[in-house]
Amino acid sequence: MCGIVGYIGSQNAQDFVIDGLEKLEYRGYDSAGIAVNTGKDHFEIVKKVGRLQNLEDALKEHPLKGHSGIGHTRWATHGKPSDVNSHPHFNKDKTLVVVHNGIIENYLELKKDLQAKGYEFISETDTEVVAHLLDSLYEGDLLEAVKKSLKIIKGAYALGMMSISEPNRIIAARKESPLIVGLGKGENFIASDIPAILKYTRDVYLIENNEIVEIKKDSVKIMDTEGNEVSRDVTHVEWDMEAASKGGYEYFMEKEIYEQPKVLMETLNSRVDENKNINFDDAGLTKEYLEGVRSIYIVACGTAYHAGLVGKYIIEKKTRIKVDVEVASEFRYRNPVIDDKTLIIVLSQSGETLDTLEAMKEGKRHGAKIVAITNVVGSSIAREADHVIYTWAGPEIAVASTKAYSTQMMILYLLAIDMAYKFNKITREEYEHDINSLYNLKEHVEKVLEHSENVEKAAAKILDQHSIFYLGRGLDYMIAVEGALKSKEISYIHSEAFASGELKHGTIALIDEGVPVVINVTQSDLFDKSVSNIKEVAARGAYVIAIAKEGNTIVEEVADEVFYIPAVEDEYTGFLSIIIHQLLAYYLSKLKGNDVDKPRNLAKSVTVE
Repeated sequence: MCGIVGYIGSQNAQDFVIDGLEKLEYRGYDSAGIAVNTGKDHFEIVKKVGRLQNLEDALKEHPLKGHSGIGHTRWATHGKPSDVNSHPHFNKDKTLVVVHNGIIENYLELKKDLQAKGYEFISETDTEVVAHLLDSLYEGDLLEAVKKSLKIIKGAYALGMMSISEPNRIIAARKESPLIVGLGKGENFIASDIPAILKYTRDVYLIENNEIVEIKKDSVKIMDTEGNEVSRDVTHVEWDMEAASKGGYEYFMEKEIYEQPKVLMETLNSRVDENKNINFDDAGLTKEYLEGVRSIYIVACGTAYHAGLVGKYIIEKKTRIKVDVEVASEFRYRNPVIDDKTLIIVLSQSGETLDTLEAMKEGKRHGAKIVAITNVVGSSIAREADHVIYTWAGPEIAVASTKAYSTQMMILYLLAIDMAYKFNKITREEYEHDINSLYNLKEHVEKVLEHSENVEKAAAKILDQHSIFYLGRGLDYMIAVEGALKSKEISYIHSEAFASGELKHGTIALIDEGVPVVINVTQSDLFDKSVSNIKEVAARGAYVIAIAKEGNTIVEEVADEVFYIPAVEDEYTGFLSIIIHQLLAYYLSKLKGNDVDKPRNLAKSVTVE
């Protein structure tokens, strides 16, 4: 979850490290810190609890000048957020410094051994053991100390380390936590994620598990844990700086909501040629392979899991092939039925979600084919999968996912249409009709975004409520689940989604005067039943916000607010109704005065269990 940044070159390290941390604050914002080699006999270190701005304010009073430094923005796992628990951590005389993303599983054992040797600990973190362990093994060569340390440490880590007596290099190491090296001219960088260095370079090395890197201003050397040099191709990142900036919007989330028409089309165009042919053969999903598949799992966490629910709906509808959707954190613990006839589709925006990564490894152990749908080129999941399908969402900075969710749905719809055509479940005419329907979404989403001002007014009316209920039937329910998550993530209002038919099985007892109920009413064959559900909650005093297709004006007679979406075919309504849910959550959060992009206790990339 945490973000690490390092710089070595000829310019002032502080400027680069702080700028990189700003781009990575979505990975954690409990605290932040920086260590710079300023030419003294020890590192100068500044650490502050809370948002990065607190660190920046402190550095205005005490700037650090030097040509090499490492920094960290923290999402707390071991030890409460505080100055002392913030990274970088250091040895007694501050001649060795460490930043870390991950968890050291045997830190208690290591701590006990080090204490027996006379080492004193000042923090509650697992990372501090790394600093003291390095100290105990250091004999003038940091690289050698790191190699020895990694044989002792158990757990997941991306580490950045420096020695005051070796000012010309940074040593980094990776195991199960993301790490990249940015390549500049007369300067080089380390970072947890691409946005941190995008301003300075688009050429990177993607560091693999169980690798160590020596970074100097003019060279980068990648090694295995024994010190043997490893060859690595340079990856060129296509993202531009504008994509990783707010571009005039108040919050990244707002910008990312409004980017959806564009990124949906870019994702669509990445898989559909000028003759309207879908191609997933490079992902191993040939007709010959698919004919041998006996079971399909979609495995993911959070918002990606909700995209998977929609994927199950559309794949089963189009192909009549059974699909199971599983929460990644549960999948690998329940001994699922998997063999070499199983296709596992994993979804992850970041490509670094640890639970999803471990779930796909479990699948591979049983012989399943793994196809990953992710947004980040060269991410851990992308590299571990048998095949990868990239979404074209661009950098998603806000913690609450919006455009990544929509583009994941786009890929899943394309998979469903492609599979249906390969199995002769749809005609060529139906195939092209479906593709045209996806292309028409751009205009339709743009039209839904025009509701923004009225959605803000609706949000203001329910701002002070303690609970919001989200309802729907069929596809509408699957979209409601994601709508509820968006609300709870950033507004901090208790929000739950229920299948509308379950109201009478307990849920309706929670409906009281003025309680907001947001209900999707977009499925034609379920319309009358959904209207009846509105009447049920309205009769008990609920304040009903409905999302319906244009033309279904009868909804106005039973709901307090209605937002109309274009009258597309039922199976495509989710791309449109979710926009209303995203906007509603956004305005609830903004009007409450919350930090929309950085909700409390959350981080963008979950790289720990």
